[in-house]
Amino acid sequence: MSPTSVAEVYINDTSEVNPTDQTDLIPYASRLKEGRALALDVWSIYNVANLPPDCINLGQGYMNFAPPVWIREAAEEALNQVGTNHYSHPKGRLRLRQAIKDFYGPQLGKDLDVESEILITSGANEGIYSVFVAFLEPGDEVIMFEPFFDQYLAAVTFNSGVPVYVPLHPQMDKEKPTSDDWVIDFDELRCAITPRTKIIIVNTPHNPVGKVFTREELEKIADLAKEHNFMVMADEVYDSLVFDGKEHVRIATLPGMWERTVTVGSAGKLFAATGWRIGWLIGPSYIIHPTLAATTRIVFCSNSPLQEASAVGLEQAKARGFVDQQLQEYEERRAILTEGFDRLGMKYTMPEGSYFVLLNVSSLQWPETYPFPQSVLGRGRDFRASWFIAMEVGVSSIPVSEFYCVEHCAIGEDYARFAFCKDADTLRRAVERLQGLAKFLKKS
Repeated sequence: MSPTSVAEVYINDTSEVNPTDQTDLIPYASRLKEGRALALDVWSIYNVANLPPDCINLGQGYMNFAPPVWIREAAEEALNQVGTNHYSHPKGRLRLRQAIKDFYGPQLGKDLDVESEILITSGANEGIYSVFVAFLEPGDEVIMFEPFFDQYLAAVTFNSGVPVYVPLHPQMDKEKPTSDDWVIDFDELRCAITPRTKIIIVNTPHNPVGKVFTREELEKIADLAKEHNFMVMADEVYDSLVFDGKEHVRIATLPGMWERTVTVGSAGKLFAATGWRIGWLIGPSYIIHPTLAATTRIVFCSNSPLQEASAVGLEQAKARGFVDQQLQEYEERRAILTEGFDRLGMKYTMPEGSYFVLLNVSSLQWPETYPFPQSVLGRGRDFRASWFIAMEVGVSSIPVSEFYCVEHCAIGEDYARFAFCKDADTLRRAVERLQGLAKFLKKS
């Protein structure tokens, strides 16, 4: 597949946008095209409406189980009060900001100021977007490691920024590769830095690779940030899901980095409550203050009763042993899925963080005449692999080349992302179905 063909798919596919013939009467902003927002995205292709009715969804990263009962009870209690059903301060409810201070302050080694160093947002995604609104001038560059969380791209371009891509390079010569084997070429990173570099996004634990950036890697990134004077956006929404004794290092704790780092967190990821849309930003006041101005104009304030419930979650998490128990449950879920891949004899990247596994689909074969829809043709081979798996065995996944720029998408074509943020029974059923792929694998 040539890079040109991928670009043509992204640029020309406007079938979802203009269902009538009355087009271009009022031109839309060109930044929507730059951010791929109008292209047929991966989530639309691998949507439940397009897949077999009984397909098990391991593609999208949402849980199929409820938040803990004690947090749901806190939400119900908040709904039954008057004050928590009305506007909160745009900074967020004081109780939640205080809970974040108590929970994360010791981890960051800071006595956080709840008035100037913590901001509640409508999910982590809105928080990230608001930082870009507050800090990007037209032409400012934002470095992101590939594969990247797809929302980053549009958030940068919608705010007149320029994305700059630095790929993680998979070293797959090992028998049992891990997410640590996706490495940064620091010469490549240094070459990506220009006088217009404003922000670098460091997502650790990483979606979709599951990489937990090492202290040494973060120190090198920190040195570059200080040398060239740019901000670090530390997307740490999976910070509670770090496996195998790996150390989650917060880049904001490194020497000289608090002053240039904004740390992103999420109640949705922490408490299996992604629909609550409660996130937060932690950083120095000079970053939080203009970002508050932005988020106030975007959403004014976030969901009040669920902020209150999230505060209860943070207040009680330690005493209940919640984080450790949840980590153990996710380790069990990860084992169910990866042991299923082992039975198949397919290679995968063992994630050391987050809740995704990248399956190497390069050994998967299908008939040349297989009836793929037009939406997956002209894109990476992984698009066809994910479609084939969903149709033939009834388990959905997400092709990883979607999370690359056109020039680098070939790196991701060997991989499909499977999410294990599902209950154990669902994962076991998915694993049994996946065994049906055995007859479609190349013989070594």
